[in-house]
Amino acid sequence: MTNPTPPIPDEESSPDDELNPACVMVFNASDPSGAGGLAADVTAIASVGAHALPVVTGAYARDTAEVFDHFAFDEEAVAEQARAILEDVAVQVFKVGFVGSPEAISTIAEIAADYSDVPLVAYMPNLSWWDEGQIDLYLDAFRELMLPQTTVLVGNHSTLWRWLLPEWSSEKSPSARDIAKAASEMGVPYTLVTGVPLPDQFIDNVLATPQAVLGSEKFERFEAVFSGAGDTLSAALSALVASGSDLAAAATEALSYLDRCLDAGFRPGMGNVVPDRLFWAQPEGEAEPLSAEEAQALQVFDMPAHDTKH
Repeated sequence: MTNPTPPIPDEESSPDDELNPACVMVFNASDPSGAGGLAADVTAIASVGAHALPVVTGAYARDTAEVFDHFAFDEEAVAEQARAILEDVAVQVFKVGFVGSPEAISTIAEIAADYSDVPLVAYMPNLSWWDEGQIDLYLDAFRELMLPQTTVLVGNHSTLWRWLLPEWSSEKSPSARDIAKAASEMGVPYTLVTGVPLPDQFIDNVLATPQAVLGSEKFERFEAVFSGAGDTLSAALSALVASGSDLAAAATEALSYLDRCLDAGFRPGMGNVVPDRLFWAQPEGEAEPLSAEEAQALQVFDMPAHDTKH
């Protein structure tokens, strides 16, 4: 499957097709903890009103506290997944998370180049859990192959600083614009830098270009340690851009969404807190007890006892 041509709309398609949710193709690893990876992508994208097209690039072996290992898919498997659905569905945005190998990066960059009119949001996570040699190979490939295809680069301040400005020598830490300048040298027009330290236990999140700061949102620092925040933010941003929001407005809304996800976060295991990406679907407060009439009416929906012997 090598046809890079976007699908041609059916002349007999219904006008209701325009009301369909926007589609975001996400390249990421499967995360069994549900904290990040494709689990975060799919839930966040659906939560803000778009439709996810998930392409599995590999799988983590991890719990809610730490990553133990990662198993990368063959690049042909990644390409076949993506090419098959791209020949069927019009995609509004690509979102790229951790894809596991330089070969997968090369494959995805080639696909993005074939669909150069589709914006690409790339998220760079903290890879300190990985082997140092693998980290270097991965970051080099991402810098050389993926960043030239990237529209918006998303990452934590310290992660992007260490990666893009390894020779930084000033006593003052680099600003979001400094990081955006470094990213722009590889072809990235916009950078969303999160977790910029501020006084009094606050952090700043800044959307910047080399020339200007396009927007910033300051939040109070949470005491808890979270897993999956970066994937959640970049997925929400991708979905909002795909749905037609301009970038600055999408960044502001995505950051507000992440803040509420973290505020409602929960700890499913013994490790870190997981963002609640469906916070809006949770009941507020305690439900009032049902009246006798309501309880009797609901009895008609009771399921019979399961009589299997297994």
